Amino acid sequence: MGSAFVRYLLQNGEEIEKVVTYDLLTYAGNLDNLKEVSEDPRHHFVRGDICNGAFVEELLRTHKIDTIVHFAAESHVDRSIENPKLFYKTNVEGTLSLLEVVRRFPEVHFHHISTDEVYGSLEEGQFTESSPYRPNSPYAASKAAADHFVRSYAKTYGLSVTLSHSSNNFGPCQYKEKFIPRMISHCFAKEVLPVFGKGINIRDWLYVEDHAEAIWLILQKGKRGENYNIGGGSEVRNIDLLHLLIEKVAKKQGENPNTYSELITFVEDRPGHDFRYALCSKKLKSELGWKPRHPFEEGVDKTVEWYAQK
Repeated sequence: MGSAFVRYLLQNGEEIEKVVTYDLLTYAGNLDNLKEVSEDPRHHFVRGDICNGAFVEELLRTHKIDTIVHFAAESHVDRSIENPKLFYKTNVEGTLSLLEVVRRFPEVHFHHISTDEVYGSLEEGQFTESSPYRPNSPYAASKAAADHFVRSYAKTYGLSVTLSHSSNNFGPCQYKEKFIPRMISHCFAKEVLPVFGKGINIRDWLYVEDHAEAIWLILQKGKRGENYNIGGGSEVRNIDLLHLLIEKVAKKQGENPNTYSELITFVEDRPGHDFRYALCSKKLKSELGWKPRHPFEEGVDKTVEWYAQK
């Protein structure tokens, strides 16, 4: 998501004077995701850890930064179940470290990227910005804690903040542990397509460029101290999404979809697997004028094409 936002800013924000990408480049990081803007003189890449407050402070002074958009996070739920301490360190301690630095820079605005998973699971309806927090995984709990720290620093220390909660992102450049790129990659390689449980869990999908545009609107027009839900409005059962991906890859390869459908293998469900997420984006649409520009299937087509080239 972070690289997509950087690309969006530099390609659409004529008023942007400088963008500094600060990234530790862990296992899921890939500097190639910024190739499109590598020659843009406004872009600067710095490798570093958000937990290194002294270095972040030096960065803010050197580059005269006025806005931080905090994407940095461990985000894969399965990994959080295996190693919750890592998620606490990055998502909670890392966020707290950044907030401590921003306390010394009252002119800096802090936008925090969060997730719909902090709200938990629901059978029907949609989560709004006032929905209570009910995180069900170590990942969701770590993001919920980070959210609360951001709000508490705004209230206690007067920091200028905004927050956003998005539904599941997809699109080019996503690391292959996530559902859509994993299934596309497995299809092209004709490897087993593992599906949790019966595949009936529902997710709301958001094309990553639409997410980037929403964040830019929040930075420009959003009310300080507020949080905004960013939902894609495209709810799909996991098994139905997989069949759509199979159809797209089979067409691309000129093969029968059944060749890929035979690779579907249902595996033991994830512990505490949330059944359904759905976000209400009415606030973002009515107050800031946002709407997703990419229909779901168009986004899927672009995503399949991107991975086909890889």
